[in-house]
Amino acid sequence: MLERIEIDKIVSIAKEAGDAIMKIYNKDFHIAYKDDKSPLTEADTKSNEIICKALKTMYPDIPMLSEENKEVVYEDRKEWEYYWCIDPIDGTKEFIKKNGEFTINIALIHKDTPVLGVVYAPALGDMYKAKKGEGTFKNGKRLPLNTNISPQKKLRVVASKSHLSEETQAFIDNLETEEIEQVSKGSSLKLCMVAEGSADIYPRLAPTMEWDTAAADAIVRESGKMTYQFENNMPMVYNKENLLNPWFIVK
Repeated sequence: MLERIEIDKIVSIAKEAGDAIMKIYNKDFHIAYKDDKSPLTEADTKSNEIICKALKTMYPDIPMLSEENKEVVYEDRKEWEYYWCIDPIDGTKEFIKKNGEFTINIALIHKDTPVLGVVYAPALGDMYKAKKGEGTFKNGKRLPLNTNISPQKKLRVVASKSHLSEETQAFIDNLETEEIEQVSKGSSLKLCMVAEGSADIYPRLAPTMEWDTAAADAIVRESGKMTYQFENNMPMVYNKENLLNPWFIVK
């Protein structure tokens, strides 16, 4: 299945969605709120429509799980061999603030593991892509771009811009190194920063959903890093009965 998926076609879908949402981003737009009080814009809806329609046309036999679609019950999806995991706009709060730090996330999951990921930040012009066995790339350059050769002296830590929990900050403050450089970033760009080597570690001791991390997790893994569950230090898994991610650390 994986071999017949052309990653550049997925990149093209992300770019098409990105073009559409940037038209909305550059004007005044309406903001609605979902039942969980999280914001929803017309850009989320438009991006989701473009991505799902294109994937269904290209790969009609692969099911989809998207933040903006009706939730698929576990009884139906637990037998899925492969499926698309989509977040049409990750970082809607950043989109609303117009700081550019939002992404379009498209992942292909094999059973419980991300094996292909495209993360596109249209306002920044950054495209990350990875396919298992073929490497990870940012704007055509293979990742990682940088490697920290003295982590005991200095660690570069990236944390959430809008959702920094007390537990996450306490974890960062207790890291064993002489110097900590802490930066904030929105959306799945934090995982991508670890993949590219501009950050050494990304701790997330706060709630996220599977679609928030799946695509960037594929980027991380193919760059030679890993997204670990905080509790047991095992790799993160997907298509769980509860789609809420556990606390995790990317390094």
